[in-house]
Amino acid sequence: MSKPVTPSFADRMRQLRAERGLSIRALAKLTFHAKTYIHELETGRKQPTPQVAQRIDDALDAGGVLTMLAASQPDGVRRRDLVAAAGFAAVLPHTLLVSGRKVGADVPQQLLDRTARLRRIDDYLGGIDTYPMYATEVESTMRLVREGSYTEATGRSLLSVLAEQAQMAGWAAFDGGRQDDADRLYRLSLDAARDSADEALAANAFAFLAYGATGRTATETAAAACDAAGTSATPRVRLLLHTRAAWAYAVSGHAADAAAHLGIGAAALADDDERPEPDWVYWVDQVELEIMTGRCWTVLHRPVRAIPALERALSAYEDTHGRDKALYLLWLADAYLDANEIEHACVAVRKAMKLAAGVGSVRPGGRLQAVFDRLDPHAALPCVADLKQEAREWGRRRRTVATTSGKP
Repeated sequence: MSKPVTPSFADRMRQLRAERGLSIRALAKLTFHAKTYIHELETGRKQPTPQVAQRIDDALDAGGVLTMLAASQPDGVRRRDLVAAAGFAAVLPHTLLVSGRKVGADVPQQLLDRTARLRRIDDYLGGIDTYPMYATEVESTMRLVREGSYTEATGRSLLSVLAEQAQMAGWAAFDGGRQDDADRLYRLSLDAARDSADEALAANAFAFLAYGATGRTATETAAAACDAAGTSATPRVRLLLHTRAAWAYAVSGHAADAAAHLGIGAAALADDDERPEPDWVYWVDQVELEIMTGRCWTVLHRPVRAIPALERALSAYEDTHGRDKALYLLWLADAYLDANEIEHACVAVRKAMKLAAGVGSVRPGGRLQAVFDRLDPHAALPCVADLKQEAREWGRRRRTVATTSGKP
């Protein structure tokens, strides 16, 4: 007698949705996910995170079946283990108000430690996967601020934590293609940072708002971020803010201003200031400076300056950071195209596609489409023809390649 075949998450999800009489659009609204993402889950093109599986399980009243199926599949196990390794239950938010409404002075630090662990997950997972988890943290801390009882000093600390969490969730929303949610969270962060009197966090909120803006709004907001921090911020904070300002000016075509801010950032990194840096700049270093330098000169079509910076940075970048390395390879491909190095561009694009294949982020698809548009005039070259065939296969797996063309 043959052994019964266990249905996949995709098959069971599709069956339950049909039984409940829900359209894909309706389920997307119930779970706060994009319709295309729900379709990708149902067709097996993507595997859900534990948080996503739980939310869909609840929406379809599946009694835990979908959560169990997601955890039993290889990708589900990998993602579950990654979250567990960071020190969290897979689907449960923190519940610091369970024992009462009094919030002790040690609670903000507990939340900061938790937020720091959560932040590292962004190195490996995209915003489509992390946004639900990060948004839950924001909601939980907001509830703590509204319903808790605490001293004035603890209240300021809680607001500072909220500002950090809102920036983290806003970035995940942006990475997952939810620009409206990102803007809302960045503005929440700015308000919380101002109320907590945390000038560096307020400046970073301005930088995030600038990153999603265009034209004069972007450059003025980025300049406001640098002004808000002034020269009193720690070196890595200054480096982060000035390289983001450089990016805003580069995108707007202002090469001199971009170069000036890159120079200020480099000088900040060389500062021997020994003050502790906030955790939200833990990843800001020489490699980040090289990346932003390369990106700025790429968008300004200065390949002689862009290519060495990007090549140096990428040589130090681990493949485990798939989304980020894929994005930077695609900027390198752009720079190669400006230098008329078509074969080198194809090599960079091929590597980027492999790295981005399983990443829950809309940004690699948008950048990839932009690079392929530039490759069209070279379609007769064998390396381009082969690459486009590979891209068609890649696109069938991701279905998000053309959704955000032009986003950084």
